[in-house]
Amino acid sequence: MKQTDSPDLITESGTRQGKQEQALCLLDRKETIAQLTGRQFDILVIGGGITGAGIALDAASRGLKTALIEKQDFAAGTSSRSTKLIHGGLRYLEHLELGLVHKAGREREILHQNAPHLVIPEKMLLPIIKDGTLGEFTTSLALYVYDYLAGVKRREHRRMLTFEETLEREPLLDPRILKGGALYYEYRTDDSRLTIEVIKKAAEYGAVVINYVEATDFVYQKRRVEGVAVKDLVAGMTHCIYSKYTVNATGVWVDRIRDRDNSLDHRRLHITKGIHIVVPSSRLPLRTAMYFDVGDRRMIFAIPRDRIVYIGTTDTEYAGSLENPDITRNDIEYLLAAVRRIAPSIKLTVKDVESAWSGLRPLIHQEGKAPSELSRKDEVFLSESRLISIAGGKLTGYRLMAKRVVDLVCKRLARREKGVIPKCQTRYIKLAGGEFQFEPELSRLAEYADSKYPRVSDTGISRQHFRRLFHRYGTNLDRLIAMACDFYRESGNSREAWLKAEVWYTVRFEMATSLCDFFIRRTGMIHFQIAEIATAQAFVADTMADLLGWDEDKKNQELEALAQAVKHATEFT
Repeated sequence: MKQTDSPDLITESGTRQGKQEQALCLLDRKETIAQLTGRQFDILVIGGGITGAGIALDAASRGLKTALIEKQDFAAGTSSRSTKLIHGGLRYLEHLELGLVHKAGREREILHQNAPHLVIPEKMLLPIIKDGTLGEFTTSLALYVYDYLAGVKRREHRRMLTFEETLEREPLLDPRILKGGALYYEYRTDDSRLTIEVIKKAAEYGAVVINYVEATDFVYQKRRVEGVAVKDLVAGMTHCIYSKYTVNATGVWVDRIRDRDNSLDHRRLHITKGIHIVVPSSRLPLRTAMYFDVGDRRMIFAIPRDRIVYIGTTDTEYAGSLENPDITRNDIEYLLAAVRRIAPSIKLTVKDVESAWSGLRPLIHQEGKAPSELSRKDEVFLSESRLISIAGGKLTGYRLMAKRVVDLVCKRLARREKGVIPKCQTRYIKLAGGEFQFEPELSRLAEYADSKYPRVSDTGISRQHFRRLFHRYGTNLDRLIAMACDFYRESGNSREAWLKAEVWYTVRFEMATSLCDFFIRRTGMIHFQIAEIATAQAFVADTMADLLGWDEDKKNQELEALAQAVKHATEFT
């Protein structure tokens, strides 16, 4: 197969299919459905998490006719329930997966370059404690190898700390068990926002994407998958979408889809659960993010974010609901006990937990291994029906997972058709909101955001809130500013103007369909500002009702669904 650096597909007839601007506008949903059912695609992706999003962007940017469907909201599964870190792969060293460390470090830097407003360096303190998993020598050696393999920037290289230096950096640590410490870097992110921005960029390249469309069955011709029967869960209609290749990128649902295709074999998923809890920083006043020893050969994170600290994650076997994994009191007590062990002066209890979330990991089963020992490598399954499934992997490696799948599709397309299909371009594609024309240093990003603040200061928005919106929307903040200023001139109410602007933006450009979409995945308020939902939900519901034509029954259904989501995040079994 001949390749070119051009982002376009040159067809047999010599025509060129270029990029096209295409917003994810919920108001155009009928037209999107018509596009899905009106032609045959080269590739249809089932699953709107980070893996499916990455595949859609890779395929569309190579010029393939691409479609993506998701039965829930984009990122509603694992891709909105992670630790919200782009890992460099430090923990892979324990299992001697050196190749994964190298790839993770490289991918982390690529993501930082392409979405610097979302992928942000975070200095981490790693305390070394008596009888802990890591000693001083092994920690120093591991971090040295980590810096080398992951290609860590010199200014972010590890630094070993003495007992006194560690305690000075974090006085909450227990001096009775502390031996010393180390500083290294991870990169924090907003996983659901990252997924949305990848999907938006895929749509810009011409991918037809939609949420709340469920794959119900496969369409076969000569025992090969030629399409998918789907149900539009918004309109209640059924349709067929035809494609030359279908990719099952449904995360923890991968085996269910494979079973529907009668292609489930001995290679199966091993589902594990991880939870995170959120506590106010007034109760856990950390000076820096930490990665610390639990005492059972596991490590967990505690990461300050605005006025809260979130702590996680657990790693336990799971066999319950995939759509809504439970959060148990035992899970929470495990994390609280870990904090009390490392910082005994902080008497955290369940009452301090403002909210929590639970996510599932679709790992590849390995006989005899505990959840924390399972490899995070991804695997591709190819069935006799030509259904391609991919599972495993981590958020950090989504781009390479996508490349692997699209490379496979391109090779198989080349056997069926004549044409020139370009190589993977995603290493160089700035994600939606990340199109900055300068090196993405934190100080320069802050200057960029601050340079825009005078335009909106008279609306009453605080600088802190404005910066939070900047890191949520990046260069797309200009659209939000224009809307918010218009709404403020109409109402004179600062909070409502900015809330209304976010609702309008997420509906018109991100296919936000429900109150839960808005409060959970578009803004993350259910995780980090859950108390604000009570005073914002009625206004947001009225705004969405006006925009989408909801009647009172529909609006009340949406409010009840949101209430259930808040209850799940705050009441534990």
